[in-house]
Amino acid sequence: MNPWNTSDIPDQTGRLAIVTGANSGLGRVTATELARHGADVVLAVRNVAAGEDAARDIASAVPGAKPRVRRLDLASLASVREFADGVAEELGRVDLLVNNAGLVVLGPRRTTSDGFELHLGTNLLGHFVLTGRLLPLLTRGEAPRVVSLSSITHKTAHLDFDDLMSERDYRAAPAYGASKLATTVFGLELDRRLRAAGSPVLSALAHPGISGTNLTPRAWADRGRAGRWIARLGLLATQPVEQGALPQLRAATAPGVRGGQFFGPGGFREMRGRVVEAPASAEAADPAVGQRLWSVAQELTGVTYL
Repeated sequence: MNPWNTSDIPDQTGRLAIVTGANSGLGRVTATELARHGADVVLAVRNVAAGEDAARDIASAVPGAKPRVRRLDLASLASVREFADGVAEELGRVDLLVNNAGLVVLGPRRTTSDGFELHLGTNLLGHFVLTGRLLPLLTRGEAPRVVSLSSITHKTAHLDFDDLMSERDYRAAPAYGASKLATTVFGLELDRRLRAAGSPVLSALAHPGISGTNLTPRAWADRGRAGRWIARLGLLATQPVEQGALPQLRAATAPGVRGGQFFGPGGFREMRGRVVEAPASAEAADPAVGQRLWSVAQELTGVTYL
């Protein structure tokens, strides 16, 4: 069997897709391919100017495509609410939500505008609220899906519920890994709750392996010349971003995808290679962890659903 690739994406005409962080990297590739296959795509981005540049490039690459750009800052719950309210007023339904956006920040501990540790607040809690606010629109969609973007770093991470915001012990790399573990837990617990509710919405997950996005260079940007060299060397070990986006594109579009399925590269240690079904870590797949994280996320954000 040939490896799954973009030629396997079925016709997306008539589907409305929202991709967070779509101005660059994996999100931009994902938005481009969805548009290329007929979807009406909303680029949900923090930097509107960069989003407009991406939209122009997509429109140039895909004749007839008219991607929309809307501001979304996942590090601000007020921005998430404003975005979701605007989508509800303007569009009325959503068929696909790709929770792609994420960040890696090296250096001292930072927080979101709501006081959450920046990795957890952006990578998990912003998307938790966004998904909840858009769920009524997704429920009205055609074969609706939510795709959450994980990372292979989730497999060596651990959620310390006694210090979830890393206030006592902050280290950047473990904080990022914990946020991606939390994102994986969220995607799997979302699947359980959607099934229990009899919802038509499907929750699937993906991770890109080690891909040549701008996250690593951006994370090292403030670490001086040595940091920039580390970033460049790191990119030598990556696979192209076009390959890295395939797992989330498969999760988002492939016929027969089941709720809770997790896709990633099938090569050495899942760092690169053809798209296969990937196992989540034992902690990520533990329903007790899912229930606990869900309760904490609801308490922290004030958003309750399912």
